[in-house]
Amino acid sequence: MYLIEGNIGAGKSTFLELIQAHWPHIEVAFEPVNAWQKEEHGQSLLQNFYTNPQRWAYSMESFTLINRIIDNNRQQTTSRTITLAERSIYSGFHCFAKNSFLNQYMSPIEWNIYKQWFDFLTKHSDFRKPKGFIYLRTSPEVAYQRIIKRSRSAENLISLDYVTQIHLRHEELLLSATISDLPVLVLDANLEFNSNSQVLTDMFLKLEQFLKQNGQTHPTHQSIEIQV
Repeated sequence: MYLIEGNIGAGKSTFLELIQAHWPHIEVAFEPVNAWQKEEHGQSLLQNFYTNPQRWAYSMESFTLINRIIDNNRQQTTSRTITLAERSIYSGFHCFAKNSFLNQYMSPIEWNIYKQWFDFLTKHSDFRKPKGFIYLRTSPEVAYQRIIKRSRSAENLISLDYVTQIHLRHEELLLSATISDLPVLVLDANLEFNSNSQVLTDMFLKLEQFLKQNGQTHPTHQSIEIQV
């Protein structure tokens, strides 16, 4: 299993949809974002977090942690050789939850409880460690413009400052020694790869080489001809 990581608005879901279309034998797992956007008792947990992060950060991050562990267990049952999953328990901890703590959205005791859960779950015998990360790297400005363009109701309170903070947390996680024991492929996602066949082809070729270098079978046995 490989993890697709990147800021809000980096294009992770779009990239996975394109992989699914061109390499259908690769298992693709999308982030269960509808789970925390779903309105329970008339409320969306994600909307609540952006409206009042001090009140909802711990609830939000705890719920996403649970969902990502469930997905991790589910992805172990696939019969396909390669699985690409959108986001992970790692970015949940190192990017979003850590950022909430640094902004004092989480109290020290909430952060320590969350860390204990993270440590326990990642060291549990059933936890499946990834084989590597694919980082869709964008500038905060590009990511923010995409968030505005897609205009999701739950995201209408996101600021450029917050997107910049999350960008820095991803840089710390994926370009530092935090996960030095796992390989990381960095792809420039600033360009609109979903509407530029040459950019997408180049990204796919880099991904193909990355998987091959890390012991995976060749994703495709024919030349890549991308139509977008």
